[in-house]
Amino acid sequence: MEIYDKKFVELGNGEKYAFIETGKGAPLLLIHGNMSSGVHFSPILPALAEKFHCFAPDLRGFGDSSYNKPFGSLKELAGDVKLFADRMGLKEAYVIGWSTGGGVALELAAAEPQFVKAVFSIEGASHKGYPIFKKDEKGMPIVGSLYSSPDEMGEDPVQVKPVSLAFAAKNFQATDALWKATIYVVNKPSQKDNEILINETMKQVCLNELDWSLANINMSDSPNFYQKGDDTIKNVVCPCAFTSGELDMVVPRYMVMENVNAVKNSKLLAYEKCGHSPLVDCPDRLIKDITEFFA
Repeated sequence: MEIYDKKFVELGNGEKYAFIETGKGAPLLLIHGNMSSGVHFSPILPALAEKFHCFAPDLRGFGDSSYNKPFGSLKELAGDVKLFADRMGLKEAYVIGWSTGGGVALELAAAEPQFVKAVFSIEGASHKGYPIFKKDEKGMPIVGSLYSSPDEMGEDPVQVKPVSLAFAAKNFQATDALWKATIYVVNKPSQKDNEILINETMKQVCLNELDWSLANINMSDSPNFYQKGDDTIKNVVCPCAFTSGELDMVVPRYMVMENVNAVKNSKLLAYEKCGHSPLVDCPDRLIKDITEFFA
């Protein structure tokens, strides 16, 4: 995996972005997901840099970017990305979003249709949200029992608090075990690459707000558990591609299909023998599909 030096830029909203910049060609924004950073795109950046001018920022509260003001929605993170694009002088761009980054990419495409040329969503979050429910005494979700704030959600004893504690303690073993159990279910990075990626993961300081934002996003015209829906998915008019790995334990196929069915100009790319990280499980197929889709 190639190692990239990060650059830094002030966004104008009091936040500072760390980012990777490489390649020449049409501008391409790469938006990472939860528990990651722009560095997690490193396995595919060298190939993409042959055709695109790539920008892979660390989102607010992730990696080496600042976290001066807590956010409350993926739409806010999309606004940060647009401020970053403006600072880079970009008038339009192709956009890749992985996992939560797929949700950010859809929010960006809905808010800035003249800017986003196309979206390639890698195992992307549903525009209808990713609900997190309160747990019973056995740690099982109580469907319909909702948290009232990011801080309360942060006390979730199964999905949130153990992860935030591991990050705060820089517990490499616990964080590594989480990735191996849920993300790297087919292939795994080399030991050296994995050490770099896990250390990037543990830099995150916004887990409560991110999980809250995932639960609350609802761009559809019908209610989810947390929000009634703002129907902004109809504003996504650019071409969109959505990957779905058959072994993805994080974003199941039905969530991906929610996006495919909601976006008119979209296509499904079903990946066999692939989990939540095609960047590691099938990078060659992923690179081929991205370059052909953005051609």
